[in-house]
Parts: sequence; structure tokens; C-alpha cells
Amino acid sequence: MNKTGRNIIVVFLALFLLAGTFSGGLLVGWLIPSKTTLEGTLQTNLLATPTPSGQTDITKLFAPFWEAWQYIHDQYVDQPVNDTKLMQGAIRGMMDSLGDSHTAYMDPDEYKAMQAPLSGGDKYGGIGAYVDASGKYLTIVSPMINSPAESAGLFSGDEIIAVDGKDQTGIDPNVVLNTVKGEAGTVVTLTIFRPSTNSTFDAKVTRAVIAPDSVSGKMLDSGIAYIILPTFGDNTTDELKTTLTTLLAKNPKGVILDLRGNAGGYLKTGIEVVSQFVGSGVVVYEQESNGTMNSYNAIPGGLATKIPLVVLVNSGTASAAEITAGAIQDYKRGTIVGVTTYGKGSVQNWIPLQNDQGAVRITIAHWLTPNKRQINGIGLTPDDVVEYTADQIKNNVPDPQLKKAEEVILSQN
Repeated sequence: MNKTGRNIIVVFLALFLLAGTFSGGLLVGWLIPSKTTLEGTLQTNLLATPTPSGQTDITKLFAPFWEAWQYIHDQYVDQPVNDTKLMQGAIRGMMDSLGDSHTAYMDPDEYKAMQAPLSGGDKYGGIGAYVDASGKYLTIVSPMINSPAESAGLFSGDEIIAVDGKDQTGIDPNVVLNTVKGEAGTVVTLTIFRPSTNSTFDAKVTRAVIAPDSVSGKMLDSGIAYIILPTFGDNTTDELKTTLTTLLAKNPKGVILDLRGNAGGYLKTGIEVVSQFVGSGVVVYEQESNGTMNSYNAIPGGLATKIPLVVLVNSGTASAAEITAGAIQDYKRGTIVGVTTYGKGSVQNWIPLQNDQGAVRITIAHWLTPNKRQINGIGLTPDDVVEYTADQIKNNVPDPQLKKAEEVILSQN
């Protein structure tokens, strides 16, 4: 038996079974494992301790694994084999077997690339799209307004399967994201798979300087306050409060909150945003793997908890934006108008492995609406389903979803 290789796997198994996690909301939570000496002590505890009744016998369970490991070292034609690569492959296979695209492994190089800081502070060079990096491929949630991604015709649901001709299969989407970003003015060729049409094509996109969008609002001719909320970032709550204060001073007939293309962000911000419209009660539940249900309540003192409200959503509305729309819908606080949302209702946690062996990303919880609806992979169905197609946008057809939202509010006055 190759003892070095076996010890590597044993150490990993001990780490995986003993490491704890905590939720960082909808974004990544971090855990730094203790610096305990694992080799020897944990091997003894894991493999030699008698197995309690009803629990898995690890020694027996992994007998076929070690048998296969030995056959590789004894009989594989190209020797010596790379034990580290075998170990990493075993981890990837274990993660894949769970059947959850959000649970994955990053090797040390991938993890290092994901952690690489971006220059330029709040601004960066990129294509201007909100993305989902928790699946098999980096997926467009929605292009930003007037962005290179929008100009290139990228849609919600588009999967980036290659970058500049390099296949991204098996590469963590967080790493792919850093590859897509780059210096403004440079061109990146993205190979896109579009599930809605089962088609694959190349899109040449010229990167630009991308700055985070802020909350904006105005009064419509109909006397209704219209607020666009593009993301759930650090400054979103303060910007929303400022916008609401300005518009409510004009005595609007109601408020339209536009969450179309909002890919979400911080759970904390989502709760704060909902609290501006929902005065009390549970905003969202978070259900852990052991069945534990954590609840997050609305924060008292919202500015717009009584005024007529409509929320606009589309297939690019995700994560914290879905939490907001889901809470407003469950409490019947307002009307949801648009099409079915993205359906991102799970929470992931990154756990760095000891000795710079990369990291694992594990789905640790699902979030539920106040009525305990599970929307992961399903999305929220609007109260009033109204399409706004790409052809309508291209042909400058007046926004039918916005028109419907105005009609709903005017009918309540």
C-alpha cells in the first residue's frame, strides 16, 4: 500500500468529516480550521475506533477505494502516478456524486485564482453582467443596462462554456469569472450555450469599465413613484432610503419597485430592503441540513409600509431579490408583476482545506419565504404574469410590465 498517498486521503477525510460550517447569508461564509496535528491522531480516531451501532464502518466502506488505489499503483502503464491528482480527483468525484451543482471542490490553483483581488476598487474591467457562479458553468443572470454584455445579446440563463477558445468544463465558475474580467477595451470571446434554444455560439465582447449600479428613482406621469433597485450591496439600503424619502415627499399614488435583472447580493441588505415595505414579521427562513430553521424578522421603521406597491420581476431576479419579492407576495403587501424568477434559494459556504489543499464549497442551507415556500430551482410565480420579450425590447415596444404595474396601482386609488 502506498502509505504517503493513503495518509493524504485519510487527512482529507478527517477534515471533511470534522470541519464545521457557518452560514454567511446568501454570500460566502468562511471557516478557518484549527491547526491541530491530524496525521496519526485522526487516522487512529477515524479508522481504528470501534464503529457505534447504526453508523458507517469507515474501514469497511473504503476497502474498495484502497483496493482500486493499489491497482493503479501496481498496474497502471504510465508510472509514477501523481498521488495529489488522484486525491483531488477523488474529492471532485465525491462532490459530484451529491448531484448538487452548487457543491464543488477547487484545487489550490483554482482557489488562489478565485481569491485574487481585483484592481480598481469598486470599478473593474468586465462585460457588465450579473452572474451565478454556483453551478457547473458561469451563468448569466442578467446583463446590466447599456453594458457590453447587453450589446452582445447575452440573456438570462446563458452559460459560458469556453473563454477565448479554452473549455471551462470542470473549472470552478468563480475562477471563470476572473477570466472573463479584464482590462477595459480588450476583447474576450465567450462560447455560450443557451438552454432555451439548445444552441451554442461565440460572442465577442469588448470589456468596459464597470461600476456598481446605484438605486435610482423618479415620478412617472401617472403620479406613481418608480424605483429601480439593481443589486443588494453595501450601499443599497441607504440609497433606497434616500430615494424613498425624496419620492414620498411628492405624495405618490403608489410605488413600483423594479427588481428585474437584480441578481441579489447580501442577505442582510435583502432584509433591510424588505423592511422598508413590510412592517413586521418573518422576512425569510433559513433551513439547515439538520432541520434547524433560523428566522430573520423585518426591521421596524420602514418608510413605505402602507402605500400601494407593485414589484416587477423577471428571469434575472434572483437570490436576495427573490427574498424581497417572496416576502412581499406572502404578506400580500403588494402585487408581483412579470415572469417567473431565477430560483436561487440555497446558501453555500466555502471551507478552505488545511495545508493549502484548496477548498470545498458546500450547500449548507435552503432559504424559504415567510410561508415556508421552497423556490430553489423553481422561482417565484408572479401574481400577474406579463411577458416582455427580447423582440419587444429590440423593437422599442413600450414596457408592458411597467404598464401593468401602473394599472394595478391606479386601480387601488
